[in-house]
Amino acid sequence: MTVEIFLFALVGAMAIGVPVAFSLIVCGLALMLYMGIFDSQIVALKLIEGADNFQLLALPFFLLAGELMNAGGLSKRIIAFALSLVGHLHGGLGYVAICAAVIMAALSGSAAADTAALAGILIPMMRTAGYNIPRSAGLIASGGIIAPVIPPSGGFIVFGVAANVSITQLFLGGVFPGLLMAFSLIFSWAFVARRDKVKTFPRQTWAQRAHALRDGFFALFMPVIILGCIKFGWATPTEAAVFAAVYALLVGMFIYRELKPRELYGVFLIAAKTSAAVMFLVAAALISAWLITQANIPAELGSLLEGFEDSPRLMMFVMMLLVIAVGTALDFTPTVLILTPILMPIVRKVGINEVYFGVLFIMNNAIGLITPPVGIVLNVVSSVARVPMSAVMRGVVPFFLAQSSVLFFLVLFPEWVIAPLNFLRDRITFGEMLAKMFGF
Repeated sequence: MTVEIFLFALVGAMAIGVPVAFSLIVCGLALMLYMGIFDSQIVALKLIEGADNFQLLALPFFLLAGELMNAGGLSKRIIAFALSLVGHLHGGLGYVAICAAVIMAALSGSAAADTAALAGILIPMMRTAGYNIPRSAGLIASGGIIAPVIPPSGGFIVFGVAANVSITQLFLGGVFPGLLMAFSLIFSWAFVARRDKVKTFPRQTWAQRAHALRDGFFALFMPVIILGCIKFGWATPTEAAVFAAVYALLVGMFIYRELKPRELYGVFLIAAKTSAAVMFLVAAALISAWLITQANIPAELGSLLEGFEDSPRLMMFVMMLLVIAVGTALDFTPTVLILTPILMPIVRKVGINEVYFGVLFIMNNAIGLITPPVGIVLNVVSSVARVPMSAVMRGVVPFFLAQSSVLFFLVLFPEWVIAPLNFLRDRITFGEMLAKMFGF
């Protein structure tokens, strides 16, 4: 009965238009009344506890770094560098979008911000060059959702705090799966765009590429610093986030000189509004998470999945299907916050590697950003590219299928996540990593 009350209160509140954060509080209140433990002080206490976490400080600083990166000219230099490398290929602007998406993912971790920046710069160029715009918009949206998987990732921070899993290990675990998502886009774009008659850009000389590299050096060097500091233990993810924001600010203002002092208020305001919305969601979710534990809902759900406990892969497959279903109706952060306290006890009981589950869980939620009807990233690219939503939904299909295939490939072959993670943690050699991945 507690599961039914939980779902009815949550879905019912959202169905009548209550914002997700308040819906989580309503859901918690409904459970408290049913269990006979209603106390307004518990609500206030859990709200404060939800936001009072040092690790969550990384979120606003990475969001700020992303806004400063776009306003300070770092994004367009990354795109210019990618254009110098692959712009001459058939369908080259598509490859530029993918390469730039990977680099920008390692800077901000915000799917919506990266997608907006890519679409704003590349869609006009694609339109002039004769590209299929709905398909191109779908590609850019699919490239944008790599951001929550490649570190630094706000999704990993939220999941790590909610699940009590090492954020540093989640960051390292997301590197290789994020690159696999990018490679899947490269292959699918090469297939769907092979017959398009589009304008190609002249092949740039090595001197021109060197100039693009010099011009974008400080932007391209930013992810190296962030990930290097985290990997070698020189900084925690929170400290790296502060460094990223300060670095983007200094580069944008004093090196590229595109970020003006009068623009800082607007940049900080946007980052603050986004941060406030996310932090309130996290705080509200702790009320539901605590009551989910008190009501023993994970055990009830576990009893429904008892038939899968002997096969961790089959259990992962079922849980990923559940996340896909929920992700079509909810945005990224609410899905993470609602499902994490329900699924993690099952993950631990079955013996699934927590970091491995977290990486695939966040990847699945990222893919949910391009699934209708919610599909926040689809809405962003539709608005920026001025393309009807229905057309973008058709254009994204081949790339959605490619990235979903990567997800379920990793469900079947967990060593393709675990072995690269152990390699990055210096626990195994490169040869041992390949041996584990290919089953030698």
